Amino acid sequence: MSGWLKIVGLGPGSDQLVTPEVSAVLAEATDVVGYVPYVERVAPRAGLVRHGSDNREEIQRAEQALAMAANGRRVAVVSSGDPGVFAMASAVFEALEAGDARWRSLDVQVLPGISAMLAASASVGAPLGHDFCCINLSDNLKPWALIEKRLRLAAEADFAMAFYNPRSRARPEGFARTLEVLREACGPDRLIIFARAVSTLDELIRVTTLGEATPEMADMRTLVIVGSSQTRRIERQNSEQSEPWVYTPRSVGAKSQASTSSAV
Repeated sequence: MSGWLKIVGLGPGSDQLVTPEVSAVLAEATDVVGYVPYVERVAPRAGLVRHGSDNREEIQRAEQALAMAANGRRVAVVSSGDPGVFAMASAVFEALEAGDARWRSLDVQVLPGISAMLAASASVGAPLGHDFCCINLSDNLKPWALIEKRLRLAAEADFAMAFYNPRSRARPEGFARTLEVLREACGPDRLIIFARAVSTLDELIRVTTLGEATPEMADMRTLVIVGSSQTRRIERQNSEQSEPWVYTPRSVGAKSQASTSSAV
């Protein structure tokens, strides 16, 4: 049996947002490797072994997956969202570069998934419709000083911003400081979106401003989007849909109403 290793994205939460390509790989795999909650999203079946591990064991699980593939297993390494966005794809390649030279002959592929930031953006409209950046607010693998520098530079460049891992119980002060930095750089009226557990039954979407935002509005299941100076909101007429649409125009300095003659 010829082994392979495929690094796959399970999407933000809903089974409907898992791509057909990823579903096909999971149906063929002999082993699934990943963080316990993500592994448990893959239904058990005959012939499949699920290997769950702690969230801070990325390199160890990558090495385990590579070793199993080298022994002829068909291994799927799973991440939520897209595996190349703050997830397992980088960890696997780190382990591949530093590990057994024979691993470089393996069939290793990355299969994309729908990222949390794209699902969160779609839930309110198109806040990432123009230039944007994506920042991981966790300081586990980089110093807070670098995070703050990137926040300020992104605000100066007037990007819309998507934030992963905003606020954990172990470091709640980080997101509080993030909001302070952004208020200083962007002002209190800038739009901010909190998308918690997007695409699941626990989904909670909240649109507000930096001036009204509090650290408690975010946790580790929340994807946060801060608009650029161009980002706008459109109130809905349907009272059952209380949160407004939010979008960032395609061109800088666009008029309040899009030209009827503009091409899409």
